[in-house]
Amino acid sequence: MKPMAARAAAMPPFEIRDIMELAWQTPGCIHLEVGQPNFSTPEYINQAGIEAIQGGFTGYTSARGIPELQEAICHKLLQRNGIKATANNITVCPGAVTALDSTVMALVEQGDEVLIPDPAWHNPKAIIGFLGATPVPYTLKPETGFLPDMQELKKLVSTRTKAIVINTPANPTGGVFPRELLEGIYTLARKHDLYVLSDEIYEEFVFDGNHFSIKSIDDDERVISIFGLSKSHAMTGWRLGYAIAPAPISEVVTKLQEALVSCASSISQKAAVAALCGPYDEVEKMCQAYKRRRDIALDVLRGYGLYEYTPGGAFYLMVNVSRLGNDSSQIAKQLLRETKVATAPGTAFGSSMKQHVRISLAAKEDDIQTGLERICRTITSRA
Repeated sequence: MKPMAARAAAMPPFEIRDIMELAWQTPGCIHLEVGQPNFSTPEYINQAGIEAIQGGFTGYTSARGIPELQEAICHKLLQRNGIKATANNITVCPGAVTALDSTVMALVEQGDEVLIPDPAWHNPKAIIGFLGATPVPYTLKPETGFLPDMQELKKLVSTRTKAIVINTPANPTGGVFPRELLEGIYTLARKHDLYVLSDEIYEEFVFDGNHFSIKSIDDDERVISIFGLSKSHAMTGWRLGYAIAPAPISEVVTKLQEALVSCASSISQKAAVAALCGPYDEVEKMCQAYKRRRDIALDVLRGYGLYEYTPGGAFYLMVNVSRLGNDSSQIAKQLLRETKVATAPGTAFGSSMKQHVRISLAAKEDDIQTGLERICRTITSRA
């Protein structure tokens, strides 16, 4: 039998999957490992999907997305992000992951280097490596609130660097990049003629201040921003995201979309129109709920002397478990065995997080408090 494609076969599995499998086999487990909103999709959005089905709107659409949704996206971008866009800048995709991966495929080729955050969600690193390019990590440290160091970024840029990937608010840290930092990153990208790939899937969950989109200052068309409704509107299963890019890049992303998935679900697109045009009351309630949960978690950590930093957004928190060892994958399994609390190993997000696990705040308040107290008792008992 001839071998499979070497690059595809070499793509590493995502470490969280192992923990998830073990967690579901653990009776009474508290699940703090999954970044899945524990809210239901708002009913007015569900109703729009139902009406699409009942009205027979169940066929293929344009690879860019239906005109009604393009218009809704343009309005939302202008009103909530300060971004001016037209339909030629938009590609609607089955989830932000597809939007992100298609954009990387449109920009990156063998031999290129791409600066990526460490820690970070694994998809950019995986797809960059798959394309034969080199992901070059820039380290995010808890003592700086997991924000990048501009001096390090400058040193990492080489003649082979093609792009910088940023994610704010961030998974897995909850870090929120301030405007001044984003302006610095944009200036660096312009100086070295780099693209900026900005993952903004958690844009609606900023606890102190407001989200700032780097695309809003893009005056020479080098920024591609990725948005979606999975987190903001609790629509993970609807699979609806979108890429905003300069028209020539957007055209290539759209061609890739046609080749990979044809188009996003017509039903989900109708639901997305309702989401973007409807009230944001439910989104704001979710944001406030995540902030309360963050504060509960921080109070527990402070009570045990384990506080390290304050996440500014998203719904995640990195917890230092260095007293238990230097292998977060084994530590996460140990915590699951000893406390029946599932966490995500830090190394799933980058080599810098060997002594951390990620806690998801997309869980009930009681589960967050009880689960984190169990973890803290285990950590402090080894002091």
